[in-house]
Amino acid sequence: MQQPSSVTESAAAAPRSQRIGVPREIFPGEKRVATVPEAVAKLVKLGFAVSVESGAGDDATISDDAYRAEGATVVPTAAELWAQSDIVFKVRPPTADEVGLMHEGQTLIGFIWPTQNPALMQQLAERKVTALAIDCLPRTLSRAQKMDALTSMAGVSGYRAVIEAANAFGRFFNGQITAAGKVPPAKVFIAGAGVAGLAAIGTAASLGAIVRANDTRAEVADQVVSLGGEFVKVDYEEEGSGGGGYAKVMSEGFQAAQRAMYAEQAKDADIIITTALIPGKPAPKLITAEMVRSMRPGSVIVDMAAEQGGNCELTEPGQAVVKHGVTIVGYTDLVSRLAKQSSTLYSNNLLRLTEELCKTKDGTINVNFDDDAIRGLTVLKDGELTWPAPPPKLPAVAPKPKAAAVAPAPKGHGHGAGEPMSVRGLATTFGLGALVFLLVGLYAPATFLSHFTVFVLACFVGYMVVWNVTPSLHTPLMSVTNAISSIIAIGALVQVAPPLDAAGSANRPNALILGLAVFALVLTAVNMFGGFAVTRRMLAMFRK
Repeated sequence: MQQPSSVTESAAAAPRSQRIGVPREIFPGEKRVATVPEAVAKLVKLGFAVSVESGAGDDATISDDAYRAEGATVVPTAAELWAQSDIVFKVRPPTADEVGLMHEGQTLIGFIWPTQNPALMQQLAERKVTALAIDCLPRTLSRAQKMDALTSMAGVSGYRAVIEAANAFGRFFNGQITAAGKVPPAKVFIAGAGVAGLAAIGTAASLGAIVRANDTRAEVADQVVSLGGEFVKVDYEEEGSGGGGYAKVMSEGFQAAQRAMYAEQAKDADIIITTALIPGKPAPKLITAEMVRSMRPGSVIVDMAAEQGGNCELTEPGQAVVKHGVTIVGYTDLVSRLAKQSSTLYSNNLLRLTEELCKTKDGTINVNFDDDAIRGLTVLKDGELTWPAPPPKLPAVAPKPKAAAVAPAPKGHGHGAGEPMSVRGLATTFGLGALVFLLVGLYAPATFLSHFTVFVLACFVGYMVVWNVTPSLHTPLMSVTNAISSIIAIGALVQVAPPLDAAGSANRPNALILGLAVFALVLTAVNMFGGFAVTRRMLAMFRK
């Protein structure tokens, strides 16, 4: 009778798998959901139980049955879901009513924005919960990129901004020549080349528009060009890179020069997309009312910073308005307008974060402060404020090994790397070479002398014509093999068509030598032309 009791006690001692809850977002206009069915299946494999509020995925065209098919439990009410969940996945920060449904020991994962929401932080602390703000993830850590929801959402919003601009614009993006007339390509100017800006550049360029872009960080110029845009530089020297991959607030001198450049671009552009935003601060005003008036009627401005006040002075957050003949789009829900795609990307970010929290794959998370990524995004631990996090620890740099001391070569005896040959060394080399040629001319047979002369000339021509070609035109290995191939080609050609003798007749080689010469020519041609063909294909891989 003791065995059942023992089994019961061991089962009770085993840790219970934690339950992840996914409530329906109640923020006005929010259509995203924190987890999609594909991610649910992977969370279940990690050992978690998953509950989803009924209708949570409706706005993202995801049915309750799709969640059930992947192993999730569909809960009818939000109150029931919050009560039974150990971990809650959210998109938007919780409202006061949602915080009231939380219980001690619960873990909240989602966007929180602690700087902008001090009251929310206080409410969460009173509930003694653990809060992981996905917006506080240290973006400078390369291993954190798979969890970086800010980047994935910015890419979606940049794409959608171009789609909204195309919808409001009265013409094609790409230029066309038709029987009905010529249509010029649209001119798009993008202010800010961060993640959202680069996504907008790539989308607009793929639609055929002429794209120009500007950013305070000079290092993004190559990225703009690689996506098919033109980088417009401000005529003012100042470094604009800030911490965490963001731009910094620039000096008044730079801002004045930037406004002058924007004024010129506004007169020429058909579409302006602004993306400038610094976390925790109001959006900088880049496009003035005067610039809007200077734009052609029918032009479009898409202000992606509308939620933080907007980059345009005339932006009305959440609205698309027409002022001075220019349509100004100030939508604050660009990401939600692609709800299915953005929900998929966001759920993948949370899934990767969960994998880092649950290394043991036993259905329980461990908020490990030794992990810089986890420490950075943890803003509350069991009700205690842990934000802001200390800077991530930099990896120790191994000291460089000391180079072995090289004894200097004695003067007049040889030369080091990169040093010209001394006069004595040069004279000695030429003297030995002349002696070898004299001995060959005096004692070698006439047939050998002709072949030797051809060999020397082939070496000289091969070196001068091919070896001296700049290696950047093809790989260094090819420059060597082509030099050798040229020597073989010249020697084989001489054997196939030997020079005339004094009597005016050619000494035809026997069949074996002729066959070898022709075979050498064939192999050399394959090597040389094939090498250049392969190099051309390699270079084409790096062209857009």
